Amino acid sequence: MAPTPQRGGVSPALAAGLLLIVLLAALAARYAWLARQTPTALPLEPLAIATNTAYAGTCPVLAAQARGYFRQQGFVATVLSRSSGKAAMEAVLQGQANVATVADIPIMFAGLNDVPVAVIATIFRTERDHGVVGRRDRGVVDPASLKGKRIGVTLDTSGHFALNALINRQGLAPDEVKMRNYKPEELGPALARGEIDAAAGWEPMLGNMLAEQGSNGVAFNNQDIYESLYMVAGMRDYIAAHPAGMQRLLRALIEGARFCAEQPAAAQALLVSVARNDAEQLKAGWPGYHFAVALDQGLLLALEDEARWAMKNELTPRGAMPNYLNYLYLDGLRAVAPAAVTVIH
Repeated sequence: MAPTPQRGGVSPALAAGLLLIVLLAALAARYAWLARQTPTALPLEPLAIATNTAYAGTCPVLAAQARGYFRQQGFVATVLSRSSGKAAMEAVLQGQANVATVADIPIMFAGLNDVPVAVIATIFRTERDHGVVGRRDRGVVDPASLKGKRIGVTLDTSGHFALNALINRQGLAPDEVKMRNYKPEELGPALARGEIDAAAGWEPMLGNMLAEQGSNGVAFNNQDIYESLYMVAGMRDYIAAHPAGMQRLLRALIEGARFCAEQPAAAQALLVSVARNDAEQLKAGWPGYHFAVALDQGLLLALEDEARWAMKNELTPRGAMPNYLNYLYLDGLRAVAPAAVTVIH
């Protein structure tokens, strides 16, 4: 005969069932809590960046792309290769890119022409990447010998301003040389054909032209004459409409600049693999390269100095200095790395 349950007791089967219900309820509550704490993954945002991939200053952008910093910040980035910062900025103006890497001179001209662009940060600076390569058989042996020579240059670029600074250091006026306007990729062939006696530009094309000339070539750079500033810029309306996106972009660029500064061998290998840069040339110039994301007072002063140069040399019909504070977007970097902003405003 089966035993009679004790009065007021609970059978083992019923107790097990109740325990299971309690556990399931607890698990459901825990799952619901975790779901509230974990944000829903947002779709990656497309971002098109126009840049001169052959230029060492673009290293933070290439590193952010290759090492996944853009993706970590929520972007599917497309890097559009252009031959100069001027051409990269043109891609932004034509709606082909969201932002571009560009030197200071195109930004200066944008201000003189009332083009509504804005710089979100400087990512690179150096004094050693601009200069001139000349032909010895045309009498070019030093900067002073440029007097009366035909010099190829891409007008309205940093190469143009750096050339003016170089000849000014020799006590020469701009009209004492014969400037010829070429696209950056046309300078080397023009020098090789003898259409010009010298060519002004930036690395790596200077090194490439010098190598092509062999013993007939001579080179001099703008160290202690002109500091090249390389930055990221876009249309003012686009930047203002994407404040959170600009902060995420800046975070990716900060990581990219840190990689380029702290891991030079790996950074140089990246540039060689992406742009087929000369490894030895990169290694030689690297000590003079400074990678950092910043907005400092020096940029504002440089833009104003360059604007005075453009107005004095009648490169613009404008006679009044623009307010270049309107061409700097300070809010993004102030939110991400406030110590990196030293612009007085």
